[in-house]
Amino acid sequence: LYIQDTCFQAGLKVEQLFIEDLGFNSRKNRFVDLQEEPVEHYFKLYPWEWMWHEEFSKYLALETTHFIEPMWKMLLSNKGLLPILWQKYPNHPNLLPAYFTLDEFQKNHGPASYVQKPKLSREGANITLVEQGKAPITTGGEYGEEGFIYQAFAPVQKFDGNFPIMGVWVINHEACGLGIREDATPITGNLSRFVPHLFTATE
Repeated sequence: LYIQDTCFQAGLKVEQLFIEDLGFNSRKNRFVDLQEEPVEHYFKLYPWEWMWHEEFSKYLALETTHFIEPMWKMLLSNKGLLPILWQKYPNHPNLLPAYFTLDEFQKNHGPASYVQKPKLSREGANITLVEQGKAPITTGGEYGEEGFIYQAFAPVQKFDGNFPIMGVWVINHEACGLGIREDATPITGNLSRFVPHLFTATE
């Protein structure tokens, strides 16, 4: 509703359409709404990997609708990309060591602390943090069927019993906003506290 209102305030014609009500008209060769009107643009909060399991998935590759976010975001949302980046750019200062198997991780880094993450997961679900000398921390969820990756643990600074994580919105290579999400554990989840910040231009 927030995104819909933002588009409305920008002067766009918008309507809400549930993903199960998105149809495909084979005669028009277009995705359509409940009134059989072509859907030109569709902002979705439904994961791409779920969409490819839907009945209409065979039409997605036709790209007849401008989906916001685009299909190539599937690559960036798959944590299987992390071991591949580490293979291509080992010891890069912006990367953490990451591998497809725990044996491979421990072969290269010994008994170091690590995080087990599903290749496809969100909001801290199905994460296992193994920190040396401490009991493992594990979160629940419905992910993991697609497999896991193993990444070195980067400790998060603790402030007043909380672990804050900074997320920056970048538009056209400029930082425009900052979200601070914090929790009582090092694993940030969907119920973690969140405070948005807006950057405004100053002269």
